[in-house]
Amino acid sequence: QSTWGSLKPTLMGISRDSRHKRRATGGKRAAWRKKRKFELGRQPASTKLAIAGGEKCVRPVRVRGGNVKFRALRLDTGSFSWGSEAVARKSRILDVVYNASSNDLVRTKSLVKNCIVQIDATPFRQWFAQHYGVALGRKKAGEETTEAGKKSRSVLAKLAARAKGKAAMDKALEQQFSMGRLFACIASRPGQHGRADGYVLEGKELEFYLKKLNRKKNAGTGKA
Repeated sequence: QSTWGSLKPTLMGISRDSRHKRRATGGKRAAWRKKRKFELGRQPASTKLAIAGGEKCVRPVRVRGGNVKFRALRLDTGSFSWGSEAVARKSRILDVVYNASSNDLVRTKSLVKNCIVQIDATPFRQWFAQHYGVALGRKKAGEETTEAGKKSRSVLAKLAARAKGKAAMDKALEQQFSMGRLFACIASRPGQHGRADGYVLEGKELEFYLKKLNRKKNAGTGKA
């Protein structure tokens, strides 16, 4: 009877060294030492956007030196900063819309660093209304005056002073507030830190990614 059936398959580990690779000319390198613990690699986290009503899932991983990494498997919220207003709010991540690395990461809704997502604009809209007394994304002009009439004169004077020195908001950003969705960029590493934090896109960066998204949309519909 053959002994091959009783042997268990050996699984190769993931290594981050370059000694096992060939030279640029194609020649093999001599194996002058074995693998080291500090050269090991692990399976990718492949953090996904949690479906509506689903729970986030973050797993702790014990790593070299007794430290702990937090491997996020599913996330649906993150802390995002609005740079021009110097304010940060926790917001819900609605969708993954662009990734420069691969369209498959958009298709599978993978949350990785530097991917472009759409977040809920409500927390920032509420802060703006409280700080400046102006309701963003409101199409009816009468709603602003109704909110202003409920405040005292000292509060109204404070809000007017804040609004006086404020620069005009970007038209593209204001349009997103009316839609209730803001474009944001993930700045943290969900597979390492267990969080999907980032910043709201605005200015030249927002203009750049809007062009990318429009070009991608037109390519999908067959337009030039």
